[in-house]
Amino acid sequence: MPDAAAEPGTAAARNAAEEKSAFAHPAVDPDGTAAYGDHPDQVIDFYAPRAAAGPGDAAPVVVLLHGGSWRAPYDRRHVSPFAGFLAGRGFAVASVEYRRGRVGDGTGAEGGGADAVPDGGGAGGPVAGRWPETLDDVAAALDALPGLVRPHLPGADPRRTVLTGHSAGGHLALWAAARHLLPADAPWRTDRPAPLRGVVALAPIADFEVADKLDVCGGAARQFLGGAGLFTERRPYADPALLLPTGIATTLVQGRADVDVPQAVAEAYADAAAKAGEVVGVTLLEDVGHFPLIDPAADACAVVAEEIAQLAW
Repeated sequence: MPDAAAEPGTAAARNAAEEKSAFAHPAVDPDGTAAYGDHPDQVIDFYAPRAAAGPGDAAPVVVLLHGGSWRAPYDRRHVSPFAGFLAGRGFAVASVEYRRGRVGDGTGAEGGGADAVPDGGGAGGPVAGRWPETLDDVAAALDALPGLVRPHLPGADPRRTVLTGHSAGGHLALWAAARHLLPADAPWRTDRPAPLRGVVALAPIADFEVADKLDVCGGAARQFLGGAGLFTERRPYADPALLLPTGIATTLVQGRADVDVPQAVAEAYADAAAKAGEVVGVTLLEDVGHFPLIDPAADACAVVAEEIAQLAW
């Protein structure tokens, strides 16, 4: 019998069609690439602006962190069409790669056993993230970026930097903007807020407790922290919902029809921010799922560019 969930008109069918559209675009080669470390994944792709996006001669910098549940099969290439789209809107784009969980990698889940479940897959698939390497890399990339922007994006203004990321990358964007709020013994802690114009997080895994209860991306949040036994201990070092208020302008863009990272996750983060005395913008898009936010063919992608522009200028 056919799978009823995949029949036309179902949420699963919509999600599959949106994912297919987002991944159908050919990869867009960057204008340059630079290393911020010795590991092959410690690189940043740079896309020069292809149009004037706003007032002034220098383009804002958009730092892009890709998603994919922090799992190795998903790298920055799948968001290269989105990076090219933003460059076409006049932004200078820095797309960050980072180390992710691998098949049977015990650093991302307890022993890489039952927790090692990919999106929609079974046991034995790639785990979510590498602790602490994933966070090591994002912190190192953001620290190195000011020195890399000028030679690789000479027409950009690093003083107007907006941090964005999709799904797991949305988590990393929120986390990177909150490093000054990390526990005192965190190796990634900074002594002041990052010099950002703002953060635009796209369907972010923004609240680990809610994401874990909803089993988002096959238990990715629990895997990222090292499994159930380390979940509570490591949350204060990685969960954006516990790192508030940041003092940095933040907007979440969320599809109401998202079945991968449901709306409840973004709302939980916004509620936590409000309780901490900070207002976080939440832009909810009707009849939009997870992938249109990074799909240049989708109207939602243009909305994302507008949200970034509002913070960049």
